[in-house]
Amino acid sequence: MTFNFFNVRKLCTTTALYKNVQLTKDRFPNLKRGSYAVVNSTDVDYFTNIVGVNNFITGEEVKSYNEDWLKSVSGFSKYVLKPKTTEQVSSILKYCYERGIAVCIQGGNTGLVGGSVPVFDEVILSTSAMNKIISFNKLSGVLVCQAGCVLENLMNYVQNEGFIMPFDLGAKGTCQIGGNLATNAGGLRLIKYGSLQGSVLGLQAVLADGQVLDCLNTLKKDNTGYHLKHLFIGSEGTLGIITKIAIQCPNAPKFVNASFIGLESFDKVLSFFSLIRKEFSGSLSSFELMDSVAIKSVQKNIGIKCPINDDLKFYILVELSADNNYINHSIQEFLEKALNEEIILDATVADQPSLIQNLWKIRENIPESLLRYGYVYKYDITLPHENFYEIVPDIRRRLEKLNVKAVCGYGHLGDGNLHLNVATSEHNNKIASAIEPYVYEWTSKYKGSISAEHGIGFLKSKYLKYSKSNLEVDLMRKIKNNIDPKKILNPYKIFPQNDSN
Repeated sequence: MTFNFFNVRKLCTTTALYKNVQLTKDRFPNLKRGSYAVVNSTDVDYFTNIVGVNNFITGEEVKSYNEDWLKSVSGFSKYVLKPKTTEQVSSILKYCYERGIAVCIQGGNTGLVGGSVPVFDEVILSTSAMNKIISFNKLSGVLVCQAGCVLENLMNYVQNEGFIMPFDLGAKGTCQIGGNLATNAGGLRLIKYGSLQGSVLGLQAVLADGQVLDCLNTLKKDNTGYHLKHLFIGSEGTLGIITKIAIQCPNAPKFVNASFIGLESFDKVLSFFSLIRKEFSGSLSSFELMDSVAIKSVQKNIGIKCPINDDLKFYILVELSADNNYINHSIQEFLEKALNEEIILDATVADQPSLIQNLWKIRENIPESLLRYGYVYKYDITLPHENFYEIVPDIRRRLEKLNVKAVCGYGHLGDGNLHLNVATSEHNNKIASAIEPYVYEWTSKYKGSISAEHGIGFLKSKYLKYSKSNLEVDLMRKIKNNIDPKKILNPYKIFPQNDSN
């Protein structure tokens, strides 16, 4: 077992690999634009008056707002509005509701299912200018902030106060807290701190007609009827625009330890997970699985070296956090025993922040490394632990005669969330047809979820039936139609559209 650390090469930043992204309307020609109003000069004057010239975006700059991070879908909106306050959002939505103008809500635009970009020419309402921290109570640990705050900025802020955010994401440097709530993001710490939904004490949201729903409660306990905040967490902007959030932050642990471990089989991975969860149940904050294909992709395309033997089949990144330093000595003894019993084959341990961060960079750079092949089909699913990895070799066999660069699996094994990725040089309908709906049928067969933390958005809307019954979808539609009867908020998202592609 090695305890030597490594230097991570400076990452080179890349922009889009594609000069032109096919318009969603062309990729899905049977999809029809709703009967929404087309923005005219009078509308432009009104919007400019509300948000100001600097926060009204048009022209070439709108292009980046029209395309998703994966460069898989693209709308053709001409206008981006960047309000700074709830009142401005309210004025915009009230006007759009009266005029019948469709609105696409966008945060950090890090989603993977086309939920944060327009499908046609919807006006884009970006929350990025709503980025103020309103208050932080050091006694209760409750943070109140605007929806456009970048997650990493919030993490740094509360860390300086001796607290941590109850969740962490690979996209933390770009994603926004409002979008995190809108998709009910899970992330890297769910195994210890639970779902994001459980940490949100309250929120403020603007409804389609401009009414402001103020549920910005900061109380830990409030048993007064329906908790309407839950309607908006996971609603992906289809019921209202979240503008403010109150979130419970735990005290920062005094000691954190990370281990990078290599194993020879998935059975060994499950055995190791069972053992470490039993030994460190109160301290286990992350348990991330990566297969060899994912690790080799990071090494080849990003330039980050694997800190241990790079010829193994599976790798695990384990993070422990506690208020006493027993974990550092205990984890080394635990790993040595696992090594002697041949449960694991290699490992390295880090207890200094910079070294821990280096280990996490491997895991966090997997998505970017795969994207550098050209195009990635990404599937964010939840499966029972015993079936967690089975679909990866199954998909490899299914695609072995097609021009595929890489098929890999990684993700949050601790909560059953697998990220299945198929990397190719470009989008190919034959490959797409071989994967979908097969991957969702497979997931449904094992009682899994077709979306673990990125939502349904546009790209998964026609597959909702694999995770929701007809009754559930019908009730969801009724809620949507009641709160947004003109359907101006994030149209074409979540609910199945009349399209055969």
